[in-house]
Amino acid sequence: MAFVREHAGEVRLSSGELLADHAAGTASIMRTLNVDPPAVLAAALFALTPHLQEPERVIADNFGEEVAQLVGDVRKLLRLGTVSLRAAQNAIPEAGRDAQAARRQQVEALRKMLLAFAQDIRVVLIRLASRLQSLRYYAAAKVTPSPDVARETLDIYAPLANRLGIWQLKWELEDLAFRFEEPATYKRIAKLLDEKRVERESYVAQAIERLQQELAAAHIRAEVSGRPKHIYSIWRKMRGKELDFAELYDVRAFRVIVPDIKDCYTVLGIVHNLWQPVPKEFDDYISRPKPNGYKSLHTVVIGDDGRAFEVQIRTHEMHQFAEYGVAAHWRYKEAGTRGYGGQFSANEKYDEKIAWLRQLLAWKDEVSEGEHGEKRAAQPWEQLRQATLDDDHIYVLTPQARVIPLPHGATPVDFAYHLHSELGHRCRGARVDGTMVPLNTPLQNGQTVEIVAVKEGGPSRDWLNPQLGYLQSPRARQKVRAWFNAVEVQEHIASGRAMVEKTLQREGKTSVNLDQLAAKLGFKTTDDLFSVVGKEEFSLRLVEQALHDAPPPEPVVEAPEQFEKRSSGASVARGASTGVLVVGVDALLTQLARCCRPAPPDEISGFVTRGKGMSIHRSDCPTFLRMAERAPERVLQTAWSADVMSGRGQSVYPVDLSIEATDRQGLLRDISEVFAREKMNVIGVKTQTRRNAAFMQFTVEVSSAAQIQRACTLLGEVTGVMRASRKN
Repeated sequence: MAFVREHAGEVRLSSGELLADHAAGTASIMRTLNVDPPAVLAAALFALTPHLQEPERVIADNFGEEVAQLVGDVRKLLRLGTVSLRAAQNAIPEAGRDAQAARRQQVEALRKMLLAFAQDIRVVLIRLASRLQSLRYYAAAKVTPSPDVARETLDIYAPLANRLGIWQLKWELEDLAFRFEEPATYKRIAKLLDEKRVERESYVAQAIERLQQELAAAHIRAEVSGRPKHIYSIWRKMRGKELDFAELYDVRAFRVIVPDIKDCYTVLGIVHNLWQPVPKEFDDYISRPKPNGYKSLHTVVIGDDGRAFEVQIRTHEMHQFAEYGVAAHWRYKEAGTRGYGGQFSANEKYDEKIAWLRQLLAWKDEVSEGEHGEKRAAQPWEQLRQATLDDDHIYVLTPQARVIPLPHGATPVDFAYHLHSELGHRCRGARVDGTMVPLNTPLQNGQTVEIVAVKEGGPSRDWLNPQLGYLQSPRARQKVRAWFNAVEVQEHIASGRAMVEKTLQREGKTSVNLDQLAAKLGFKTTDDLFSVVGKEEFSLRLVEQALHDAPPPEPVVEAPEQFEKRSSGASVARGASTGVLVVGVDALLTQLARCCRPAPPDEISGFVTRGKGMSIHRSDCPTFLRMAERAPERVLQTAWSADVMSGRGQSVYPVDLSIEATDRQGLLRDISEVFAREKMNVIGVKTQTRRNAAFMQFTVEVSSAAQIQRACTLLGEVTGVMRASRKN
């Protein structure tokens, strides 16, 4: 402390308290928590850093690197203070959520962020001790702090102390903050208690001693502990359960922990023998556990002074579950009136991590005698030095200090999509803590992120490339895919509409009702019709037949494209029946349908056309399924011949390969080289480029499915190619 007083002098904090006094008080509180010396030193020094030149070097030279690191982390934590809480109080509700729910969500996110932001749990303890010292100063000096101080304490710091099981800090933080936030209510409850805290504590101590004597006489090993409820807790229970003060039976309470269940009921009999029980205030949660698994005996008895107090009796296992398991009390006590009504949500994974920190904090208080009789701290402080709440999320801030949870590794693009889908689509840049960064920069806890967006635009296909690292959130990736899918659907609809309208003009039927035409062809809407036509999944010949009110013919394989090349093998696409076995029918002319381009070993089906033999389709072909539904009698069972399946045949089969790639110079040449190396004859090419993305369709002749698979694998290795697959 001499170092602090030497450098601080008469400097006062914004609260009005002398910096040296605040440092001494904070360090004293930390000592009551049985923390290690570096944490006590950091608690005394962190407020001094603004008044030192090169504080990191000075503190490291005088007190060591560990203390300097702790001091730096505490200062970072302070910067996340009241501004974030104000943002939580002014949280804008999402659709379907009320303002109170939005505020609760933001406050919870801020609590988690403070734990996740602290690289060492001792940093959180120092922050709690510092806030308690400030409140003690305000109370002693009879100075009323700003409303933000009390609200921040009740919303953030007291719940953190509660979660970590630091009861001696929790109750004092709550009572002092409540005293400043609602002074009239605080004084009224204090007066109703009709006794000072010291007197209530004295009564509880006497009751515990009396019970311990009776338990010892009955040879029952038990741990008995208790303390009177503090004022803030009494007020919460009065409000949450809508009770009058006279109806509260657990203003004073203690707990008995025994080895097994049988002892629980023995202790219950002893308690009821010592004091008069209140019949309607007995709950047996051992034989009838609460829905969350909580077990204990609760009873209310009348003390020697005529006042009621509560006794809880449970085994060590029940106590462990209640304190560190999914039934942990902090869940429903933080939930306020919703919690007392049993309405709160659990998060098992997060609860387990909180329980782990509480276990470490509990273990550090255990002391063992050394060889020379001195007391030494238990081993878990070594773990606590490294302890941090390994949350599944990071927590970053908007420029308005709203807390946003994101998955680890999240980028500014993930952040933009979390705020709003449209903002994500239009995102073109980002500032992190005021500095422009690339959009694939991983974000860190506590950073402030601002998105730079254009007025109109869409996402980049690069964002879907996992190697480029633009997106970590599955939710954001889904939104980007949905955007491109919607664009593709609209393009298919526009293309299909143009093709149908051109057909109508050619047939002289421009006055036809399109809705009726779509319904006649079996589609619910015109967009459904345009979409399948645009994707070339529905032949315009069927549209022509519908216009003439004639039975729709089966689309047949048309002449190959003008740039088609002939291969050395005989192609069954040219009408040869070789390679297809039609069960029960001999020498029937067969043709491979162009709509789905079947190839061995695809499952195939045959459809008898009018005057053009039988058309062979893949069994899952949409066009075939529609025709089979209309005329099932024209469907024939079909299979590939044994020669074809064994690979002994010389036939080749046309298939369509779809390639999606980032457009660049030389892309088509590199893809063509793959086909040349694999000796695959290209008989058709379609290419289209949109927003620096290339979409290509190659019709190639293959002899087997293995050849298709090998080609797709090699194409996927070409620079810039994102996807290569057979067209469905």
